[in-house]
Amino acid sequence: MKRLSFLVSLTNNDNDYQQEQAAAAEKAARRLGVDAKIIHANNDAVAQSQQLLHYVQDSSVVRPDAIMFEPAGGTAFPQVARAAAAAGIGWVVLNHEVDYVLELRRTFKVPVFAISSDHAEVGRIQGRQFGALLPNGGSILYIEGPANSSAAKERTAGMNLTKPANIQVKTMRANWTEGSAYRTVSSWLRLRTSQESHIDLVGAQDDSMAMGVRKAFSEIAESERARWMKIPITGCDGMPKTGQAWVRNGTLAATVFIRPNTDLAIEMLVEAFKSGAQLPERKVTEPESVPSLQDLAASAGRLHRSAGV
Repeated sequence: MKRLSFLVSLTNNDNDYQQEQAAAAEKAARRLGVDAKIIHANNDAVAQSQQLLHYVQDSSVVRPDAIMFEPAGGTAFPQVARAAAAAGIGWVVLNHEVDYVLELRRTFKVPVFAISSDHAEVGRIQGRQFGALLPNGGSILYIEGPANSSAAKERTAGMNLTKPANIQVKTMRANWTEGSAYRTVSSWLRLRTSQESHIDLVGAQDDSMAMGVRKAFSEIAESERARWMKIPITGCDGMPKTGQAWVRNGTLAATVFIRPNTDLAIEMLVEAFKSGAQLPERKVTEPESVPSLQDLAASAGRLHRSAGV
Protein backbone atom coordinates (compact mmCIF):
# COMPACT_ATOMS: atom_id res chain seq x y z
CA MET A 1 0.00 0.00 0.00
CA LYS A 2 1.29 3.46 -0.87
CA ARG A 3 2.25 5.90 1.86
CA LEU A 4 -0.83 7.82 2.92
CA SER A 5 -0.84 11.61 2.76
CA PHE A 6 -3.17 13.92 4.71
CA LEU A 7 -3.75 17.67 4.53
CA VAL A 8 -4.46 19.41 7.87
CA SER A 9 -6.00 22.89 7.61
CA LEU A 10 -6.11 24.87 10.87
CA THR A 11 -7.66 28.25 11.62
CA ASN A 12 -4.45 30.08 12.55
CA ASN A 13 -0.96 29.70 13.98
CA ASP A 14 -1.39 32.33 16.73
CA ASN A 15 -3.40 30.25 19.17
CA ASP A 16 -1.91 27.71 21.56
CA TYR A 17 -4.64 25.14 20.87
CA GLN A 18 -4.15 25.39 17.11
CA GLN A 19 -0.40 25.04 17.61
CA GLU A 20 -1.02 21.92 19.69
CA GLN A 21 -3.35 20.62 16.96
CA ALA A 22 -0.48 20.94 14.48
CA ALA A 23 2.01 19.28 16.83
CA ALA A 24 -0.38 16.40 17.58
CA ALA A 25 -0.94 15.80 13.86
CA GLU A 26 2.77 15.75 13.10
CA LYS A 27 3.51 13.41 16.00
CA ALA A 28 0.75 10.98 14.99
CA ALA A 29 1.88 11.05 11.36
CA ARG A 30 5.44 10.13 12.33
CA ARG A 31 4.22 7.34 14.60
CA LEU A 32 1.92 5.86 11.98
CA GLY A 33 4.22 6.29 8.98
CA VAL A 34 2.06 8.73 7.01
CA ASP A 35 2.58 12.25 5.70
CA ALA A 36 0.74 15.24 7.20
CA LYS A 37 0.97 18.69 5.59
CA ILE A 38 -0.12 21.54 7.89
CA ILE A 39 -1.58 24.77 6.46
CA HIS A 40 -3.17 27.75 8.21
CA ALA A 41 -6.08 29.98 7.21
CA ASN A 42 -5.15 33.07 9.25
CA ASN A 43 -8.76 33.19 10.53
CA ASP A 44 -9.99 33.84 6.97
CA ALA A 45 -12.80 31.51 5.88
CA VAL A 46 -12.62 32.62 2.23
CA ALA A 47 -8.88 31.98 2.10
CA GLN A 48 -9.38 28.59 3.76
CA SER A 49 -12.01 27.58 1.18
CA GLN A 50 -9.66 28.57 -1.64
CA GLN A 51 -6.78 26.68 -0.04
CA LEU A 52 -8.83 23.51 0.21
CA LEU A 53 -10.18 23.81 -3.35
CA HIS A 54 -6.61 24.15 -4.57
CA TYR A 55 -5.75 20.72 -3.18
CA VAL A 56 -8.98 19.21 -4.50
CA GLN A 57 -9.10 20.64 -8.02
CA ASP A 58 -5.62 21.80 -9.05
CA SER A 59 -3.97 19.14 -11.23
CA SER A 60 -0.54 20.64 -10.52
CA VAL A 61 -0.55 19.42 -6.90
CA VAL A 62 -0.57 15.88 -5.59
CA ARG A 63 -3.97 15.24 -4.08
CA PRO A 64 -3.96 14.13 -0.44
CA ASP A 65 -5.72 10.92 0.52
CA ALA A 66 -7.79 12.92 3.01
CA ILE A 67 -8.34 16.46 4.21
CA MET A 68 -9.05 17.39 7.81
CA PHE A 69 -9.82 20.95 8.76
CA GLU A 70 -11.09 23.17 11.53
CA PRO A 71 -13.34 25.82 9.98
CA ALA A 72 -12.09 29.40 10.27
CA GLY A 73 -15.64 30.74 9.93
CA GLY A 74 -19.23 29.70 10.33
CA THR A 75 -19.37 27.28 7.41
CA ALA A 76 -17.80 23.87 6.92
CA PHE A 77 -17.73 24.27 3.12
CA PRO A 78 -20.31 21.70 1.97
CA GLN A 79 -19.56 22.30 -1.73
CA VAL A 80 -15.83 21.76 -1.19
CA ALA A 81 -16.61 18.67 0.89
CA ARG A 82 -18.67 17.17 -1.94
CA ALA A 83 -16.00 18.00 -4.51
CA ALA A 84 -13.35 16.36 -2.36
CA ALA A 85 -15.37 13.20 -1.75
CA ALA A 86 -16.22 12.97 -5.45
CA ALA A 87 -12.50 13.19 -6.22
CA GLY A 88 -11.80 10.27 -3.88
CA ILE A 89 -10.44 12.39 -1.03
CA GLY A 90 -11.48 11.62 2.55
CA TRP A 91 -12.98 14.49 4.54
CA VAL A 92 -12.81 15.18 8.29
CA VAL A 93 -14.37 18.17 10.07
CA LEU A 94 -12.79 19.21 13.37
CA ASN A 95 -14.60 21.02 16.21
CA HIS A 96 -17.62 22.15 14.20
CA GLU A 97 -21.24 21.04 13.83
CA VAL A 98 -22.08 19.91 10.28
CA ASP A 99 -25.19 18.41 8.70
CA TYR A 100 -23.76 16.92 5.49
CA VAL A 101 -21.60 14.08 6.80
CA LEU A 102 -24.25 11.37 6.60
CA GLU A 103 -25.24 12.29 3.04
CA LEU A 104 -21.63 12.20 1.85
CA ARG A 105 -21.05 8.85 3.56
CA ARG A 106 -24.06 7.39 1.76
CA THR A 107 -22.97 8.74 -1.63
CA PHE A 108 -19.20 8.23 -1.65
CA LYS A 109 -16.91 5.44 -0.50
CA VAL A 110 -14.18 7.58 1.06
CA PRO A 111 -13.90 8.12 4.85
CA VAL A 112 -16.04 11.07 5.96
CA PHE A 113 -16.62 11.95 9.61
CA ALA A 114 -16.54 14.71 12.22
CA ILE A 115 -14.59 14.81 15.46
CA SER A 116 -15.03 17.41 18.17
CA SER A 117 -14.77 18.18 21.82
CA ASP A 118 -18.11 18.46 23.61
CA HIS A 119 -18.24 22.25 23.47
CA ALA A 120 -21.52 22.46 25.37
CA GLU A 121 -19.83 20.56 28.21
CA VAL A 122 -16.87 22.98 28.00
CA GLY A 123 -19.36 25.75 28.68
CA ARG A 124 -21.08 23.82 31.46
CA ILE A 125 -17.71 23.31 33.15
CA GLN A 126 -16.97 27.03 32.86
CA GLY A 127 -20.33 27.89 34.40
CA ARG A 128 -19.54 25.60 37.35
CA GLN A 129 -16.07 27.15 37.66
CA PHE A 130 -17.70 30.59 37.89
CA GLY A 131 -19.94 29.34 40.67
CA ALA A 132 -16.97 27.90 42.57
CA LEU A 133 -14.94 31.09 42.22
CA LEU A 134 -17.85 33.41 43.10
CA PRO A 135 -19.81 31.53 45.79
CA ASN A 136 -21.61 34.75 46.75
CA GLY A 137 -22.36 35.77 43.16
CA GLY A 138 -21.01 38.74 41.24
CA SER A 139 -20.33 40.08 37.76
CA ILE A 140 -18.31 38.42 35.00
CA LEU A 141 -16.70 39.81 31.87
CA TYR A 142 -17.13 36.94 29.39
CA ILE A 143 -14.99 36.87 26.23
CA GLU A 144 -16.69 34.80 23.54
CA GLY A 145 -15.31 33.50 20.28
CA PRO A 146 -16.63 34.73 16.91
CA ALA A 147 -20.39 35.01 16.44
CA ASN A 148 -20.31 32.54 13.52
CA SER A 149 -18.46 29.85 15.48
CA SER A 150 -20.59 26.86 16.49
CA ALA A 151 -18.05 26.04 19.23
CA ALA A 152 -18.43 29.53 20.71
CA LYS A 153 -22.24 29.32 20.58
CA GLU A 154 -22.27 25.91 22.27
CA ARG A 155 -19.86 27.03 24.99
CA THR A 156 -21.99 30.07 25.77
CA ALA A 157 -25.17 28.00 25.90
CA GLY A 158 -23.54 25.47 28.22
CA MET A 159 -22.18 28.20 30.49
CA ASN A 160 -25.60 29.82 30.82
CA LEU A 161 -27.08 26.48 31.87
CA THR A 162 -24.80 25.99 34.86
CA LYS A 163 -23.74 29.42 36.10
CA PRO A 164 -25.55 30.43 39.30
CA ALA A 165 -28.44 32.88 38.89
CA ASN A 166 -26.68 35.43 41.12
CA ILE A 167 -23.83 35.83 38.60
CA GLN A 168 -24.36 38.49 35.93
CA VAL A 169 -22.49 38.23 32.62
CA LYS A 170 -21.24 41.02 30.34
CA THR A 171 -20.11 39.59 27.00
CA MET A 172 -17.56 40.72 24.43
CA ARG A 173 -16.29 38.97 21.32
CA ALA A 174 -12.81 38.21 20.04
CA ASN A 175 -11.33 35.89 17.41
CA TRP A 176 -9.59 33.09 19.36
CA THR A 177 -6.28 34.99 19.60
CA GLU A 178 -4.53 36.99 22.31
CA GLY A 179 -4.27 40.02 20.05
CA SER A 180 -7.96 40.12 19.21
CA ALA A 181 -9.02 39.93 22.88
CA TYR A 182 -6.42 42.53 23.81
CA ARG A 183 -7.80 44.96 21.22
CA THR A 184 -11.43 44.34 22.23
CA VAL A 185 -10.86 44.82 25.95
CA SER A 186 -8.43 47.73 25.51
CA SER A 187 -11.08 49.59 23.50
CA TRP A 188 -13.68 48.94 26.20
CA LEU A 189 -11.32 50.08 28.96
CA ARG A 190 -11.04 53.47 27.28
CA LEU A 191 -14.78 54.03 27.74
CA ARG A 192 -16.22 55.67 30.84
CA THR A 193 -18.66 52.78 31.25
CA SER A 194 -15.76 50.41 31.97
CA GLN A 195 -14.62 52.57 34.88
CA GLU A 196 -18.15 52.47 36.26
CA SER A 197 -18.36 48.67 35.90
CA HIS A 198 -17.70 46.30 38.76
CA ILE A 199 -16.10 43.10 37.45
CA ASP A 200 -15.40 40.23 39.85
CA LEU A 201 -14.13 37.66 37.34
CA VAL A 202 -13.13 37.30 33.69
CA GLY A 203 -14.09 34.16 31.79
CA ALA A 204 -12.67 33.64 28.30
CA GLN A 205 -13.60 30.87 25.87
CA ASP A 206 -9.92 30.43 25.05
CA ASP A 207 -6.68 30.70 27.06
CA SER A 208 -5.04 32.94 24.45
CA MET A 209 -7.94 35.37 24.72
CA ALA A 210 -7.66 35.22 28.51
CA MET A 211 -4.05 36.32 28.23
CA GLY A 212 -5.06 39.13 25.90
CA VAL A 213 -7.43 40.41 28.60
CA ARG A 214 -4.65 40.23 31.17
CA LYS A 215 -2.36 42.21 28.88
CA ALA A 216 -5.03 44.89 28.44
CA PHE A 217 -5.47 45.13 32.22
CA SER A 218 -1.70 45.49 32.69
CA GLU A 219 -1.67 48.64 30.55
CA ILE A 220 -4.35 50.53 32.49
CA ALA A 221 -3.29 53.76 34.18
CA GLU A 222 -1.18 53.02 37.24
CA SER A 223 -3.76 54.44 39.64
CA GLU A 224 -6.31 51.82 38.53
CA ARG A 225 -4.03 48.96 37.47
CA ALA A 226 -3.80 47.13 40.79
CA ARG A 227 -7.60 46.85 41.04
CA TRP A 228 -7.94 45.33 37.57
CA MET A 229 -4.94 43.03 37.90
CA LYS A 230 -6.47 41.44 41.02
CA ILE A 231 -9.48 40.18 39.05
CA PRO A 232 -9.25 36.38 38.55
CA ILE A 233 -9.21 35.25 34.91
CA THR A 234 -10.24 31.86 33.52
CA GLY A 235 -9.88 30.36 30.06
CA CYS A 236 -10.34 27.25 27.96
CA ASP A 237 -8.07 24.82 26.05
CA GLY A 238 -5.76 23.94 28.93
CA MET A 239 -2.72 22.91 26.92
CA PRO A 240 0.02 21.56 29.20
CA LYS A 241 2.68 24.16 28.33
CA THR A 242 0.33 27.15 28.30
CA GLY A 243 -3.11 27.03 29.97
CA GLN A 244 -2.24 24.41 32.59
CA ALA A 245 1.10 26.10 33.29
CA TRP A 246 -0.68 29.45 33.70
CA VAL A 247 -3.04 27.89 36.24
CA ARG A 248 -0.11 26.42 38.17
CA ASN A 249 1.71 29.78 38.36
CA GLY A 250 -1.46 31.71 39.21
CA THR A 251 -1.74 33.69 35.97
CA LEU A 252 -5.10 32.02 35.35
CA ALA A 253 -7.53 30.98 38.07
CA ALA A 254 -8.79 28.00 36.04
CA THR A 255 -9.03 26.56 32.55
CA VAL A 256 -10.82 23.73 30.75
CA PHE A 257 -8.66 21.03 29.16
CA ILE A 258 -9.77 20.33 25.58
CA ARG A 259 -7.64 17.60 24.12
CA PRO A 260 -6.28 18.03 20.56
CA ASN A 261 -8.06 15.78 18.09
CA THR A 262 -5.97 15.85 14.92
CA ASP A 263 -4.06 12.81 16.19
CA LEU A 264 -7.31 10.90 16.74
CA ALA A 265 -8.48 11.89 13.26
CA ILE A 266 -5.25 10.59 11.70
CA GLU A 267 -5.51 7.32 13.64
CA MET A 268 -9.09 6.84 12.43
CA LEU A 269 -8.19 7.65 8.82
CA VAL A 270 -5.27 5.21 8.80
CA GLU A 271 -7.51 2.48 10.19
CA ALA A 272 -10.15 3.19 7.54
CA PHE A 273 -7.72 3.23 4.61
CA LYS A 274 -5.76 0.18 5.70
CA SER A 275 -8.53 -2.10 6.92
CA GLY A 276 -11.67 -0.65 5.37
CA ALA A 277 -13.14 -0.25 8.85
CA GLN A 278 -16.45 1.60 9.10
CA LEU A 279 -15.85 4.74 11.15
CA PRO A 280 -18.45 6.47 13.34
CA GLU A 281 -20.18 9.45 11.76
CA ARG A 282 -19.12 11.63 14.70
CA LYS A 283 -16.67 11.21 17.57
CA VAL A 284 -16.79 13.40 20.66
CA THR A 285 -14.03 13.90 23.24
CA GLU A 286 -14.74 14.97 26.83
CA PRO A 287 -13.23 18.13 28.40
CA GLU A 288 -11.99 18.40 31.99
CA SER A 289 -11.79 21.21 34.54
CA VAL A 290 -8.27 22.35 35.54
CA PRO A 291 -8.06 22.32 38.50
CA SER A 292 -10.88 19.95 39.35
CA LEU A 293 -14.11 21.63 40.38
CA GLN A 294 -13.71 20.23 43.90
CA ASP A 295 -10.21 21.67 44.26
CA LEU A 296 -11.30 24.98 42.77
CA ALA A 297 -14.20 25.30 45.22
CA ALA A 298 -11.94 24.39 48.15
CA SER A 299 -9.26 26.93 47.23
CA ALA A 300 -11.84 29.65 46.56
CA GLY A 301 -13.45 28.91 49.93
CA ARG A 302 -10.11 29.33 51.70
CA LEU A 303 -9.54 32.67 49.96
CA HIS A 304 -12.97 33.94 50.93
CA ARG A 305 -12.52 32.85 54.56
CA SER A 306 -9.09 34.49 54.79
CA ALA A 307 -10.60 37.69 53.39
CA GLY A 308 -13.32 37.56 56.01
CA VAL A 309 -16.10 37.10 53.43
